[in-house]
Amino acid sequence: MVPIVRGEGAWLIDADGRRYLDGISSWWTNLFGHANPRIAAALAAQATTLEHVIFAGFTHEPAIELAEELVRITPPGLNRVFYADNGSAAIEVALKMSFHYWLNQGHGEKTRFIALSGSYHGETLGALSVSDVALYRKTYAPLLLTPFLAPSPDAYEGEPGESPEQTAMHRLGEMRALLEHHAHETCAVIIEPLVQCAGGMRMYHPSYLTGLRALCDEFAVHFIADEIAVGFGRTGTLFACEQAGVSPVLTTTQIYEAFYAEYNAGKAFLHSHSYTGNPLACRVALETLAIFRDEPVLERNRQLAAHLARRLEPLRDHPHVADVRQTGMIAAVELVADKSCRRPFPPVERRGLRVYLHGLQHGVLLRPLGDVVYFMPPYVVSEAEIDLLVDVAVAGIEHATAG
Repeated sequence: MVPIVRGEGAWLIDADGRRYLDGISSWWTNLFGHANPRIAAALAAQATTLEHVIFAGFTHEPAIELAEELVRITPPGLNRVFYADNGSAAIEVALKMSFHYWLNQGHGEKTRFIALSGSYHGETLGALSVSDVALYRKTYAPLLLTPFLAPSPDAYEGEPGESPEQTAMHRLGEMRALLEHHAHETCAVIIEPLVQCAGGMRMYHPSYLTGLRALCDEFAVHFIADEIAVGFGRTGTLFACEQAGVSPVLTTTQIYEAFYAEYNAGKAFLHSHSYTGNPLACRVALETLAIFRDEPVLERNRQLAAHLARRLEPLRDHPHVADVRQTGMIAAVELVADKSCRRPFPPVERRGLRVYLHGLQHGVLLRPLGDVVYFMPPYVVSEAEIDLLVDVAVAGIEHATAG
């Protein structure tokens, strides 16, 4: 275990003073760097006023302001906010809300969900139920719901000669067939827009989202977009769904009104966590959104993403690299034993772990997903730091694939 004592921009500093460039945004959560002065000041100020209050029968200014701001910036039609205190909990809320909506509408037969192969939505039981990464799921399988799985539109797994858009259209046809058979018992389709992250940074064409939104409307099932990892600028737009011109279903006025009734009707949505709507978290979220508003974040990200793409381009010719793919500020390199047939390395060889250890030895935090080396740095990273990130990764790949 590496004991980290402080952070500074895109860097982490351990107890011995060693510095590590955070190439994965500390599991994708850090947008504007460690110990960001604006965010730290907002947190400190809020802590002197109100650190927490029960969010049942009470409210507070940061929560109200944040809800208003989220409604303003999210795609059209999303007019209601339900707070959760972490990503897995947000998925639990979405699944329960979708099921409960249909129950309140007299469709209690809708109890199933459709997810994509290779998907990942979290590690609480409901979120894990709609995930398809065996590493996380298999141990707990007896406890989980069983979703219908639709083939992923992952461009890497497309048929030979197919373009990413053709793969998306092909997979939409398979989704249609699934809905034709199961829409009557399905609450919602849940997806990670554009990038399936924990499943190996699998990327697909935005047309899949456009088509899926239309299919969900046609077959009367909800469309849940899990943007926990891909939202807020990661894919090049504020929300990934914007690139397909679609809006997810959660949470609309129509959904809200299905629960708005007299107490005796028994329609209330019951979901609460102790730190739901926490004032400190709301105030930090507001300051984060203010940075997006005050600074040209997305424009700068496009420049950084272009620089990252240029630096990674030579890896396409590496004898053990089957694919180099990128969506905005997310890039991934697929390592294989045999490039000609995309034969992977035996998992027991843990080639990705070799890249990780090489990175730590050279002051860079990389944490491959199996043998997929990925890059997801904080937005405050500089082009020089991207150069360091890629240089260390390339050397790590050479080391990991040799012999």
